[in-house]
Amino acid sequence: MRIIPILTAILVTAFLYMLVIERETLLAFARGDEPASLDSEPETAETTTEAAATPDDEVQRVRVVALRSAARDIDSAVVLRGRTEAKRQVEVRAETTATVINAPLRKGIKVSAGEALCVLDPGTRPAQLLQARARLAEANASRPEAEARLEEAHALLKEAKINLTAAQQLSKGGFASETRLAAAEAAERTAIAAIATAESGIQSTAANVEAATATVREAEKEMERLTISAPFDGLLESDTAELGSLLQPGDPCGTVIQLDEIKLIGFVPEAEVDRVTIGAVATATLASGAEVQGKVTFVSRSADPETRTFEIDILVPNDDLRIRDGQTADIVISADGAKAHKLPQSALTLNKDGRLGVRIVGAYSMVEFVPVTLLRDEADGVWLAGLPAQADVIIVGQDFVTHGVAVAATYKEAF
Repeated sequence: MRIIPILTAILVTAFLYMLVIERETLLAFARGDEPASLDSEPETAETTTEAAATPDDEVQRVRVVALRSAARDIDSAVVLRGRTEAKRQVEVRAETTATVINAPLRKGIKVSAGEALCVLDPGTRPAQLLQARARLAEANASRPEAEARLEEAHALLKEAKINLTAAQQLSKGGFASETRLAAAEAAERTAIAAIATAESGIQSTAANVEAATATVREAEKEMERLTISAPFDGLLESDTAELGSLLQPGDPCGTVIQLDEIKLIGFVPEAEVDRVTIGAVATATLASGAEVQGKVTFVSRSADPETRTFEIDILVPNDDLRIRDGQTADIVISADGAKAHKLPQSALTLNKDGRLGVRIVGAYSMVEFVPVTLLRDEADGVWLAGLPAQADVIIVGQDFVTHGVAVAATYKEAF
């Protein structure tokens, strides 16, 4: 008797048994489900009722993690990046043509207001000044003579009027001839003309005096231009013009900068410019790591047409001259406190319009998008304004849901 047919018959019988009698168990095994235990109790009516009572939308809700956050008071400082700039900087230039006759001053030295930086060759300018002064003296000397002529003309006119009156009276009585009367009238007209001539002479003399005075002033000013001086106390940023070099009007003599007080220049976005006020305290960290403090002295009323930002100036003491012109600075300007939420930076998202905000769990566990304003960025989170005083902010899964979607949230407390 062969054993293989017997084994084949047993296997076929077992397969038919499983296919017919244990069909449900076989299908469950094929699906990978846990087969029902043979000693399990039959499903009761209560179990069936509970399963039917589970709503469909509970099964369809998206699972997210939300943070229960409460608004807190913060010092909502305005943070921006800027640079240092000398309080004053002037490139001193020549105003006349001449040769430099003094040795140059080397850059880096301190200079005082009025100190000579470049001295130019006077040439014939002193002689021209003397000549102008001589002409002025001559013009002034001719003034008394002109005034004397005017007084003489007035006296002659007075005498001519007396003679004319006498001639007219005698002529009426027949005691004076018409010739005498005509001569008296002619003498009066001559005296009047003499007065006009004298007055014209005085005006001409006054004009000569003014012209001579202007010439003297111009010559004196030309002499002053020969010395190019420092306009204020400061440092030489460049060497002055070399000895023997010819300077033309507009040629540079040297550059002077003032650093005992230095400005911090920054640009504030238009959304925050109203929070910056004149006199507000500002601190800055320079690229070297040094920290400085000053006050806001200027807030621009006109925005940059390209960046739509507003320039601000902060004046900082710099008596030891340790702050240099042109250094980069991270500026923090104090502003009024505000209510804000501190949230993980990952909670931020954008809506379909590209607006920055967060998604929160609202009424009936529905997602709501709330636009926010970034106030401060810190290493462990960001401070945001625009949210309600209490908010359940979605921090995990916010990018997989949209406004109005029902969620099943798991909550954690704020950090």
